[in-house]
Amino acid sequence: MRDLSELLALAEAYEQDLPPAALRLTPPSADALAGWIDHTLLKPEATAEQVKTLCAEAKEHGFATVCINPVYVPLAAGLLADSDVGVCSVISFPLGAHSPDFKAAETRFVIHAGAAEVDMVINIGALKGGDFSLAFEDVEAVVETAHAEGALVKVILENALLTRREKIIACLLCREAGADFVKTSTGFSTSGATMEDVDLMRRVVGPEMGVKAAGGIRHWEDAKRMILAGANRLGASASLTILSEAGQQDVNR
Repeated sequence: MRDLSELLALAEAYEQDLPPAALRLTPPSADALAGWIDHTLLKPEATAEQVKTLCAEAKEHGFATVCINPVYVPLAAGLLADSDVGVCSVISFPLGAHSPDFKAAETRFVIHAGAAEVDMVINIGALKGGDFSLAFEDVEAVVETAHAEGALVKVILENALLTRREKIIACLLCREAGADFVKTSTGFSTSGATMEDVDLMRRVVGPEMGVKAAGGIRHWEDAKRMILAGANRLGASASLTILSEAGQQDVNR
């Protein structure tokens, strides 16, 4: 990592004046929208039968991935082996309160079980407590493990719990650690994705990284707003509703 004081100085400058949005996205057509969505089932009471249904829906509609808890990765990987739908699983979810070594081990497990993408929760307590070196090591451990296996990493910041300064610092740490995406929320905290947060994240990480909006995206209008703000991936459990509404809007044009 570059000198921490340099990164914090950059964060301070961004607090005063964010960079301009370097990436302007246009919402896709209804036919292409599914490829922007991680079809998600992360409820603690989720059953194997529900995961099977999720995978069947993902294959039918062509979602980017199914996003599921680690225990169901082998099941989903088997069901989706003959499709272009990826398997995404979560790391240290939903609290993020594990050591870097633990998160790296969980990452290795889900990838070997068939996951192509991981959504890790950053060490929120380290961010809140100002231990930015630990927060960086946390992300770096997962990124190095996942990239060595050819998998992508999305880092969940849980923006509802962070100040504006902490969001900026978290985005800079993730970029420095080589993460592929930053992500707004787990969907299990006090609130989910907002346009303001997505815009901030996109401005800080620039056009090279991905931004995933998740949490509270239940309708096509919600999805469209997030894309216009800078998200190029969406996480949703209401994916079928979103697709249906997008398709109806296309028909009515």
